[in-house]
Amino acid sequence: MAQAYHRESLHRPAVFSLYFRALPPARNYVLACGLGDALSYLETLRFGGADLDALAGTGGFDDGFLRWLEGFRFAGDVRAMPEGTPVFPDEPLLEIEASLPEAQLVETLVMNHVHLQSVLGSKAARVVHAAGGRPVVDFGMRRMHGIDAAWRSVRAFWIAGVAATSNVAAGLHYGVPITGTMAHSYVQAHDDELEAFRELTALYPETALLVDTYDTLAGVRRVVELARQLGPAFRVRAIRLDSGDLAELAKRSREILDAAGLERVEIFASGGLDELEIAALLADGAPVDGFGVGTRMGTSSDAPTLDLAYKLVAYAGRGRLKLSPGKRILPGPKQVFRREVGGVAEQDVVACAGERLPGRPLLVRVMQGGVRTDSGQASLEEARARARDEIGRLPDRLRRLERAEPAYPVAISGALRSLADETADRALEAAE
Repeated sequence: MAQAYHRESLHRPAVFSLYFRALPPARNYVLACGLGDALSYLETLRFGGADLDALAGTGGFDDGFLRWLEGFRFAGDVRAMPEGTPVFPDEPLLEIEASLPEAQLVETLVMNHVHLQSVLGSKAARVVHAAGGRPVVDFGMRRMHGIDAAWRSVRAFWIAGVAATSNVAAGLHYGVPITGTMAHSYVQAHDDELEAFRELTALYPETALLVDTYDTLAGVRRVVELARQLGPAFRVRAIRLDSGDLAELAKRSREILDAAGLERVEIFASGGLDELEIAALLADGAPVDGFGVGTRMGTSSDAPTLDLAYKLVAYAGRGRLKLSPGKRILPGPKQVFRREVGGVAEQDVVACAGERLPGRPLLVRVMQGGVRTDSGQASLEEARARARDEIGRLPDRLRRLERAEPAYPVAISGALRSLADETADRALEAAE
């Protein structure tokens, strides 16, 4: 596409809008994530000698276009929802304004960063909500869809409120707390479970001991025996339950620990958990103090994709759209206004970029001329704080795990509707 535009000298300014058409069945909002990585990509995209040689070797690209790629630097503008903002259908997560070939060329990787992290951040926000203030630890790397997904997920999870990750490399890179517990294999490698506990606590005095390798409640009693043997030197922070009837085992484990005077030893649960399982455990009165959540959060197993689209909405100063059934495009650069009453979001209005309507404008300029603005350099901590604040501003029904009734209302401004009608009429005339 970029070569075709280049050949025809279609280099005038274009606006592309990144948005989704519908919420997944189990979601009441999508948490905007991935912008930081998308901007880093735009800043650093280059085509080196090896890349150009490889493209030339395909026989599909002419010398003039390859020379254009050799000097390529993204020089466009980006307006976006800051990371941590709840977003709804038809609202741009971001809009890119650049020459048509530039804006088209970056489509796939911009979409990939925003799609992956918004899907996973939205799932993690539900898990964090279900945990009710108890810490959630990311255990998902082993079954996630590739190393890059496992890496990028860590920043999305952190924005959504997850407390720590077991992915050491990504945690160190992003400045996210890292943590972990012992493996079953460590217990299995010892001839005696109590001896395994003793040896591990000699190295990691404040560890969490995994007690379900053989018999869960017997394992808890061995933790009690270890506490008796070590006396004041016993500093184990928690036990971990990873299988079986977690609610019942948590209750009985709590009884055993409390009877031994180990009230300060917490109970950490893992093993196939998601937000629904966590909510059910807590509703059953399970005395669980924290959760390790892996595959179902790491793959967003119930809603692994978002109907995300990156569409041309303006070129050469005129609105553009397509008229395909069920695939509405709102033309022109846009702004979204969030109206709130008493600090609670009441309605969003998608408007033309130049409109001034009641409410808080959500899209901000994060890149200008290929360089990040101050707004485009927000830290992960700022994004995390924003997510906490913005989710807290949503109506209660949107924060619940079940589908909200009614859904959050998103309106289209009169001016944008008029522009859409005018653009559609022009497109129909051109097609005749």
